[in-house]
Amino acid sequence: MSKVILITGGSRGIGAATARAAAKVGWEVLLTYRSDEKAAHAVVAAIRAAGGVAEAVQGDIMHEKDVQTIFTKCTSRFGTLDGLVNNAGILPPVARFEDFDLDRWNRTLAVNTTGTFLCCREAIRIMSPRHGGQGGSIVNVSSMAAVLGAANEFVDYAASKGATEAMTIGLSRELGPDGIRVNGVRPGLIDTEIHQSAGDAGRVARLGDTVPLGRSGTADETAAAIIWLLSDAASYVTGTTIAVSGGR
Repeated sequence: MSKVILITGGSRGIGAATARAAAKVGWEVLLTYRSDEKAAHAVVAAIRAAGGVAEAVQGDIMHEKDVQTIFTKCTSRFGTLDGLVNNAGILPPVARFEDFDLDRWNRTLAVNTTGTFLCCREAIRIMSPRHGGQGGSIVNVSSMAAVLGAANEFVDYAASKGATEAMTIGLSRELGPDGIRVNGVRPGLIDTEIHQSAGDAGRVARLGDTVPLGRSGTADETAAAIIWLLSDAASYVTGTTIAVSGGR
């Protein structure tokens, strides 16, 4: 019987690559998107064309009602949930800390941290034996910014991802007895559209040579780590965040 995975922010970048990779190894995929319906449905179409099962659902993870609706649609469509990838997030424009306004700070944490909290909570309410579930696996997408700090760029983003990593550790210990593994990936300089959305489209090209491996990474390379953490090959791995950073 196929397992069911929910991937937030699955319309582009790491989320889309993870959706395609998950379907390739047999997962049935539900991906979420906030506004880019065309891109989300293109990912779904590609998965279906390759013989996989996929659906897309719209929702903004910073809103509790949207998250609850997403998970309700998941169980209505697929009957269960075995895996969750918390990938949806925002990268704010490059700026110094003293120039942040409160709206920027609150929005960054609302999406990147509170959104992850809401999705984890709803997943637990499906996966946990305490609620009639049979366990599962959660992977939270962090960032090297969590350990590097992102000085002079986006300290608020770094803070939001640091909180996500702390949540990953705490949940792994709380949920281990429930048969739910919780891990993370910490992408470094990955060539996706997120840099352009932050107003720094040339960031990957500018910084690629500073990575010990001499280049930026790809969404597919990050997805491969996520899929491994979700798999039975990682059955004794929980509370771990893997750096996919080229040594940066």
